[in-house]
Amino acid sequence: MIPHSSLPTPHSLLPLLTPMGTLYITQNDAYIGKTDERLTVRANKQTLLDVPLIKLDGVVIMGRSTVSPAVVIELLERQIPLSFLTQTGRYLGRLEPELTKNIFVRAAQWQAVAPSEQASHLVRGFVRGKLKNYRHALLRGQREDPERDFQKALAQLEQAIAPIDHTAAIDSLRGLEGSGSAAYFGCFDRLIRADDFQFAARRRRPPTDPVNALLSLGYALLRHDVQSAVNLVGFDPYLGYLHTQRYGRPSLALDLMEEFRPLVVDAVVLSSLNRRAIVPGDFTTEPLSGAVSLTPEGLRTFLKLYELKKQSKFKHPVLQTQCSYQESFEIQARLLSKYLLQETDKYPPLVLK
Repeated sequence: MIPHSSLPTPHSLLPLLTPMGTLYITQNDAYIGKTDERLTVRANKQTLLDVPLIKLDGVVIMGRSTVSPAVVIELLERQIPLSFLTQTGRYLGRLEPELTKNIFVRAAQWQAVAPSEQASHLVRGFVRGKLKNYRHALLRGQREDPERDFQKALAQLEQAIAPIDHTAAIDSLRGLEGSGSAAYFGCFDRLIRADDFQFAARRRRPPTDPVNALLSLGYALLRHDVQSAVNLVGFDPYLGYLHTQRYGRPSLALDLMEEFRPLVVDAVVLSSLNRRAIVPGDFTTEPLSGAVSLTPEGLRTFLKLYELKKQSKFKHPVLQTQCSYQESFEIQARLLSKYLLQETDKYPPLVLK
């Protein structure tokens, strides 16, 4: 019998380094170390990855891994964020360097804390952006399959969008966001054209079906990326406007995520299912909790699809130039800072048809 420690690591468990510089480590019990100016990932007495640190923009660990003190120091000095997720994709936390020296952005952010007109304006923008992108997703689904009826959900979304510009109370705006999201997820199943998958309702902790497992994982990855952009611009990620303040919650990152949920994560989930890139065999169920998660091979496929989406380009409606979704995270954060610093008179959420 061959000792387990000498078995080759399956390809599906190898670390994934994307062209954008994000390193995903999915191998349990891996050891992440440093040799000179290079980061190494080892498991079962094998070197799984050896990469120059200069090529890294972020590290995401999914599952149990050991990070050496030398790597922790190096990542902090190079300002490379390190995020931790469970193997099922639930976000746990992150290690990052101290805030940037741009105190002026944070001062403006704190001065706008609710109740204020600036806070209301930003919440209107976050909610409008998210719901309009939901609407465009349903309209696209209707065009692609005219036999599927989205009219009721579209009417409900219109009812939620219409009052936004005339609503000042942030709690009322949260209510509009909730009703619009309920309308969207109420017909999300009709956007899925793969007969092997169904979606009844949004279930999070834990996700108990494949579609919810993909959505939860995608939103955790998006949180890593958007929070990195928020930190880069100089914000305090824990002071938001739409999301209430809670100990340890990066409310501003969650605020900025809203407009990107349908544009990036939902789009990747639907594409992966409808094009059969992800199939039922790519999932596993935990017997006790009923939590559903991707197999190692399925996880690797989904991570690649998510990264491809981030690299895809579009014409930014405000800048009128081509940019990738990865670049747009920072662009929107900078547009947010310009509004808070009173360099512009409004914050324009990213809305794409």
